Amino acid sequence: MDISYNWLRDLVETDLTADEVAAELTRVGLAVEGIHAHGCDLVFDIDLTSNRPDCLSHLGVAREIAVNQDLEIATGSSDAVADAAPNLVSIVHPELCYRFTARIIRNVKIGPSPQWLVDRLEAIGERSINNVADITNYVMHELGQPMHSFDLDKLTDNRIVVRRAKAGETIQTLDDVERKLDESMLVICDAEKPAAIGGIMGGLDSSITESTVNVLLEVAYFDRANIRSTSRKLNLATEASYRFERGVDIENLIRASNRAAKLTQELAGGTLGEFINVYPTKSTPKTVESPDISAAVQRLTGLTIETNECVRILSALGIMPVDRSQIPNLRSQIFVSPSWRHDIAIEEDLVEEIARHAGYENIAAELPPVFGAGEYQPNEPREKRLRRVLADMGFDEALSYSFIDTRHDEIFETVPNLVDSDLTEQFITLQDAVIDGAVRMRPSILPGLLDAVRLNLNHQRRDIKLFELGKVFAAAAGEDSPPKEQKLLAIALTGGEIRQNKAISERDLDFYDAKGSIEAALAAVGVDNVSFIPAVVRHLRQGQAARIQVDGRDVGSVGRLNDDLATTYKFRQSIFVAEIDLQTVLSIEQAPLAYRPLSIYPGIVRDISFVVGRNVSFDDIRDSVAEMNFALCRSTTYVDIYEGKGLAEGERSLTIRLEYRSDERTLVEQEVEDVHSQIVVGVGKKLGISYRV
Repeated sequence: MDISYNWLRDLVETDLTADEVAAELTRVGLAVEGIHAHGCDLVFDIDLTSNRPDCLSHLGVAREIAVNQDLEIATGSSDAVADAAPNLVSIVHPELCYRFTARIIRNVKIGPSPQWLVDRLEAIGERSINNVADITNYVMHELGQPMHSFDLDKLTDNRIVVRRAKAGETIQTLDDVERKLDESMLVICDAEKPAAIGGIMGGLDSSITESTVNVLLEVAYFDRANIRSTSRKLNLATEASYRFERGVDIENLIRASNRAAKLTQELAGGTLGEFINVYPTKSTPKTVESPDISAAVQRLTGLTIETNECVRILSALGIMPVDRSQIPNLRSQIFVSPSWRHDIAIEEDLVEEIARHAGYENIAAELPPVFGAGEYQPNEPREKRLRRVLADMGFDEALSYSFIDTRHDEIFETVPNLVDSDLTEQFITLQDAVIDGAVRMRPSILPGLLDAVRLNLNHQRRDIKLFELGKVFAAAAGEDSPPKEQKLLAIALTGGEIRQNKAISERDLDFYDAKGSIEAALAAVGVDNVSFIPAVVRHLRQGQAARIQVDGRDVGSVGRLNDDLATTYKFRQSIFVAEIDLQTVLSIEQAPLAYRPLSIYPGIVRDISFVVGRNVSFDDIRDSVAEMNFALCRSTTYVDIYEGKGLAEGERSLTIRLEYRSDERTLVEQEVEDVHSQIVVGVGKKLGISYRV
């Protein structure tokens, strides 16, 4: 950003040379990267950080110089009066335009600007257009407030309407480009059509020309996020949009309007006409509390600065202390942030301002304290183990965006306890989407994971196993509560089993592969009391879907993607997915690990097929076996399920495998047979089922 040395000296009467001004600005954080001459002036090239929009003007830079010089800021005479005009402006969408002022100046004479004004603008890289246009540019660079002048006689009904654009509406802007607008964009209109894109650029049809006689001067405050969004969509960035995006001073509008009106009278003649200030909801000053500002400076920077000096620096920057005597029982010092400082919100911000002007160079160099080795977060080792186990099972880790489009909101069922059913708006919508169309924070990982599956399938990779650990988001139940965040694990698999041994015939992945992957993953983090309950899940195919429970609590779901979603994603093969609330799972106390040496004696395996109804699951059989507590029975695993010929309607054959082993001896056939028979009979009686011979 270019700043004129002569212009600065008009605002603050300093005796500092240009080099001294450059050194002072750099010292307080406004880095001067160079100085170049322009005629009789010197121009500073300042590298400004995005959090300091208050310094996007000569006034803002002058404030920084004046602090340690104990100087007053002068802005010149800017008084201008006018009659009120209540019907001149109407704001249809106040959520996008917080304040709007309009002033009419009649009988102006359009012509070239005087040489001093041309020199000032050219010094900072601005081209002179005409006296009225140059005045608006001059005041913007002087006070930091963008403004725009309309030819009043070209505005239908001589009035202004501030509203959203209509779908398909167009405007020809000052750069002679016709731009198509959408309903998210704010426009400044007359009674019939758009006359300017709010905060970005005026329209050609209402622009100031040599024949202009009457001028309407607009000075307004627009929504920052909307200006940025519109600027990006139209690929149109201007000096005005640059300032509005970062934030201007909402309380500076009348001052800027008066300044421009006064200069217009001096340089273009004319008389002041009607004026209106539409300010629907007045801005409330931000306050910052500090129990002891001097102690805070000492604690955070090591600088020892008296309280009076701290208050002096802050006051010089416009951050004024509240008189403690006016507030009974007030123990802390309260400071009121000025309307032009959007970056002052907490005590640390006050300390930064004091340290900047006291001098960072005065902070004593100290060796940092020596700390021991860092530690993992409580669940980090378990998450690393989870990733490793999934990778060992052939899964690749995916990383997808945290943003999705709104079409996914009602398609995917969220994990338990994420969404508050009492809320009308359950999800978080972004004001300014980072990715076109992706305007929601994701309530599920599955949309992004399925996009990754589709991408791989489109690249002719048929056998896919992916997982992702990440956060999902939902709206908070209360206005003062932060949004909900939960860490989830999601998996997706499709195609055939990826085998290292090519001699083994390939088989297609199925529901039980997804279920087994979840069981293995949870076992890796010490969670073994897992059950799967057949259920209806919105995004899964009925009959191939189950709720996942840990210790009786719902934590997620697993199953085959339903046909509607498969069609939406253009999948031509079965996709199996699971999503679990990892945050809740990891909060469950992990069972203590106990060492058990491997037996040196061989085991004996027996398979048994039970004829069961649809209401009996493998979990029921496994739990029944476990309740019998036979020491020799070491494991119960699922083998196969069969339905069809030889079985009655509604029956199925469920085959399980029992492993018998002793740590003390080699088992003989008869003792295994005795235990096995007791288990088969016991399970049959408990569940009311039979077994197949």
